[in-house]
Amino acid sequence: MNASHDHIQSRRCWSVVVLYAIAMAWVEAAVVFYLRSMIGRLEPHQPVPLPVVGGFGSVELPREFATLVMLFTVGWLAGRTWRARLGYAAIAFGVWDIFYYVFLKIICGWPHSLLDWDILFLLPLPWWGPVLAPVLISLLMILWDTFASQFERAPHTALSNGRVWILNFTGVALALYAFMADAIATAPRGLGAIRTMLPDRFNWPLFCVALALMSAPLLQMVRRRLTPSPAKAEIAEVTEKFSCRHLLKN
Repeated sequence: MNASHDHIQSRRCWSVVVLYAIAMAWVEAAVVFYLRSMIGRLEPHQPVPLPVVGGFGSVELPREFATLVMLFTVGWLAGRTWRARLGYAAIAFGVWDIFYYVFLKIICGWPHSLLDWDILFLLPLPWWGPVLAPVLISLLMILWDTFASQFERAPHTALSNGRVWILNFTGVALALYAFMADAIATAPRGLGAIRTMLPDRFNWPLFCVALALMSAPLLQMVRRRLTPSPAKAEIAEVTEKFSCRHLLKN
């Protein structure tokens, strides 16, 4: 009864977090639409993509950080363990990111395709990439974190988890480099050069390697869920032996 109640409660939390993220995505898309309309940048990939206009820069950077705080906060409130909290926060991030592009498409017709370039983030340097890249990461986050927040798991060794998370963090680092490679190369020439930088090639091979490494925790959980635990295997073996003896007696 308690397990069933906990499962229902987890599903409710998941639904509320997703609803919150979708609503937040509309707010984010509307804000970005207003800002880009004011400075003539509905298409992000154009000459001088980050023009100096008024005091927008000093407001936009804290706004992006506040967005991350809001997503983490809803995850913290929804989960009861650190794993579930992290899971719900990442579910919120993934759903928010995907619906942000869906709503921008509805509002202004952009992006025209999943291969359109976008400025994904501004901290600590501008992140550039095709829309498809962050969408793939968001889908991975939603899948992994749904497993993390909805399904119970038996404890495993710290060494086993450590190897998986080393792979994951390596993938995250490679993905960040793929997004910021052009900005990193341009940084020595100063802030003006970063503002006018316009990348024209995305390192898809590096990104695919990064995505594969980031999927390590999800693959580990899927494998664990498909592989019965030793306790369950022992119970199944005892049950099978009992059944065989019962049939022989009859």
